[in-house]
Amino acid sequence: MSAPRDTWKKPPFIANPVLRWAVILGALAYFGWVGTTMPIDWNRVAEGIGRAGRIFGGAFPPSFERSGLLIDGFLESLKIAILATAGGVLLSIPIAFMSARNVAPKPIFYLGRAIIIVARSFHPVIVAILFVKAVGFGPFAGVLTLIVYSIGFVAKMLAERIEEIDFGQVEAMRAAGAPYFSTLTYAIFPQIMPRQIGLTIYQLDSNLRASAVVGIVGAGGIGATLANAFGRYDYDFALAITMVIVGVILVSEAVSGVIRKRIQ
Repeated sequence: MSAPRDTWKKPPFIANPVLRWAVILGALAYFGWVGTTMPIDWNRVAEGIGRAGRIFGGAFPPSFERSGLLIDGFLESLKIAILATAGGVLLSIPIAFMSARNVAPKPIFYLGRAIIIVARSFHPVIVAILFVKAVGFGPFAGVLTLIVYSIGFVAKMLAERIEEIDFGQVEAMRAAGAPYFSTLTYAIFPQIMPRQIGLTIYQLDSNLRASAVVGIVGAGGIGATLANAFGRYDYDFALAITMVIVGVILVSEAVSGVIRKRIQ
């Protein structure tokens, strides 16, 4: 009789050793195939290292001489983020109720989920390109883009929170004969309000970051200022803009973190 083992060993993710090694070898073969078949021009990559050196060499020291343009671009990004967050959150609330399985009829539920899926299907840059083509260059395209981006995140997370509520309060209101909107106001909203506030703060922070990205394709904000600086080969000014973007995001992250802790 063998002695009992006094050490515990975590079981492998795939218990069958043959299947485990087949998965490992298959993954290695796939990555090897991808690496050898991707059309990479290694000569251009080698030349790009020299170009990158010239770009970084021209970027130092950063130039803040045109601080007026920088401040205008940042303020425009802030306006875009605030308007998009307000519009996106206001639209997300009814869409979230439409997408909650426990409060919406099935046809409405599927419609709400379809709206969320469409809003989440495309990267903000792609949406920004579409809106720039539709409404022209400028901050309005950025606001519309980030409204879609906000709906994709806030509506999904809020719908999941609605599905997790204590439904006993809803049933008690219904048993007392309360109408539908009174049930929403007094039985559901108090349970989801802390999550809603937290999502709004997080989305404002996220939209501020995203506004710098979508601006590069013409949707306004400091991203457009950055794209113009690169287009004029003003690498020192571009570095100054980048430093401001990083600084603003750090401050925004710290402030939003403090607010989220206070409301929890």
